[in-house]
Amino acid sequence: MRARIYLSRAALLAGAATLTLSAAFTGAAQADSASPTPSAPPSVLTIGVTQDLDSANPFTGLSSVAYEVFQMEYPTLTQYSAADFSIVPGVADSWTESPDHTTWTFKIHPGLKWSDGQPMTAKDVAYTFNRILNGEYEKTNYGSYVANMTKVEATDDTTVVFTVSKPTPVMDHLYVFMLPEHVWSKIDEKAVTNYKNEGTPTDPTVGSGPYTMVERKVGQFIRMKANPNWRDGQRAVDEIVFKVFQNADAMGQALKKGEIDFAEGLETTVWNSLKAVDGITTVAATPASFSELAFNTGAALADGKPIGDGNPLLKDKALRQALAYSVDKQTMVAKVLGGEGTPGTTVIPPLYNQWHVDPATPFAYDPAKAQSLLDAAGYKVGSDGVRVDSKGNRLSFRLLFRTDNPLSPKAAEFLKGYLQAVGVEVTLKGVSEDALTETIGQGNFDMFEWGWGVEPDPNYMLSTFKCENRSYVESGTVYANLSDSFYCDAAYDALFDQQSQETDQAKRADIVKQMQQKLYDDVPYIVTYYANNHEAYRSDRFQGFVPQPAKDGTLIYQWGSWSYQGVTPYVAPATPDGASTSDQSSSKTPLIVGALVGVVVVVLVFLFLMRRRSAVAGVASDDKE
Repeated sequence: MRARIYLSRAALLAGAATLTLSAAFTGAAQADSASPTPSAPPSVLTIGVTQDLDSANPFTGLSSVAYEVFQMEYPTLTQYSAADFSIVPGVADSWTESPDHTTWTFKIHPGLKWSDGQPMTAKDVAYTFNRILNGEYEKTNYGSYVANMTKVEATDDTTVVFTVSKPTPVMDHLYVFMLPEHVWSKIDEKAVTNYKNEGTPTDPTVGSGPYTMVERKVGQFIRMKANPNWRDGQRAVDEIVFKVFQNADAMGQALKKGEIDFAEGLETTVWNSLKAVDGITTVAATPASFSELAFNTGAALADGKPIGDGNPLLKDKALRQALAYSVDKQTMVAKVLGGEGTPGTTVIPPLYNQWHVDPATPFAYDPAKAQSLLDAAGYKVGSDGVRVDSKGNRLSFRLLFRTDNPLSPKAAEFLKGYLQAVGVEVTLKGVSEDALTETIGQGNFDMFEWGWGVEPDPNYMLSTFKCENRSYVESGTVYANLSDSFYCDAAYDALFDQQSQETDQAKRADIVKQMQQKLYDDVPYIVTYYANNHEAYRSDRFQGFVPQPAKDGTLIYQWGSWSYQGVTPYVAPATPDGASTSDQSSSKTPLIVGALVGVVVVVLVFLFLMRRRSAVAGVASDDKE
């Protein structure tokens, strides 16, 4: 009797489960067709980086992350295309140069808005350029673009006219970020030097790019939110977060675990470890940058007044040339980069083959020649193995490296070993990039390891070596300018002026190559290598990243915001019924799983009862016996 009751209950439960399962599938179908769709959570793309933002102020920031933020927030008149760096419209739809080469007229796209809803017009463009023209601090990042300008005027809301003193080949690709006059006009020339420009959830930055900053925590993250007034409409990705990691290993692990969606600037070993991981795509982009060992060639202000505490021995070009022969760049590529890069030569990377030059007289790795040249220059080996000059001054130098870059400490160790092998004493010291910028600007260094991202046009990079771009004093304070080696040469400056007004691109390229050769021979830098840019992303979460250039280009840290304009959440391939597998899983899985769990429970209960029945039957038999 008891066993029959158990079985009856089991049958009832099984029947109920069948009804439940049927209802679940029916409910799933009804939910697809009739239930209201709940609002989707915001789509957030999280990008891992190992470098923090040095400043969110476009007149101050120099780091790669800073420029990435600027490009997301602020537009430029024209843009470098994603495909091949050709010039395409930005906020300007068209531009024309006058026949006499004295004016350029840009037509601004009508109806543009800033993220706060205020109109963006040609007046904002004129304000931005006039602020740079009339400022000193503002020229630090943008002075090379306005060097030939004499006047900028908005003749109406969609027209801005630039007057130049001489023909200017860079006018159709001015990499200057347009700023909202109604915001920045309230920040005077004194306040701008300390202005943070960090957006908050209640007071986001005001921009006209695809995203604006809404939150930042130093050393932790930067949060960007889609600009609702962007000219091309709402973004598919609502927020982009840059998460700062202390090392590339931790960043790689975070990508594997799905804690981040994109990892930028990975070391080779970490990058290699991600290649076989399902759902992750790895990219080795052609470098648009270089790394270097830089020398303090004689720190001084733009007017020539000496500053800082650099070792004066490094003013000797013969010494610097000798040291250039001591550096084994090929080994650095192999050991520091894991083979992912090429040995460096000049300050314009080979990616830009129109401008790059291979040196006519390369400094091949030859430590014996380095020692011979040092002997000939009068630097004899002392009793302790360190060379000295004729006055007994030791070749003993401080080499600063970046603690917030994973490759910099490794590179510095190799450089120390190479220099010590030829009789030069080196003391290493690690500092943050923020601190290094200030130290360099004050001239308080001997050597440092760093690098540059190089714009497709060579004008900006070459301008950093001009005499006038050394540090300057304002209100008693010394400010860093673009020059970090304090190289100053009248012949170089003359070549720069020639290329800056040569509109025949072939002739200009010849001058640019002469300038690179001169820098190479004078050795303010030893360009150590061009490192491949290692990136990886969760291709099972996001798609639509746009490489720049199209062949083997980088996905972020571009000259433009192409990937941020194109990226979308991943959509799984469609099934035969036309719905994507991701859609089906998101709508039906909870119901189906719940039903299956119910069935499993019923089956387990049924089996238990069957075992119980067998046990009861066995007892009854024993009793009978």
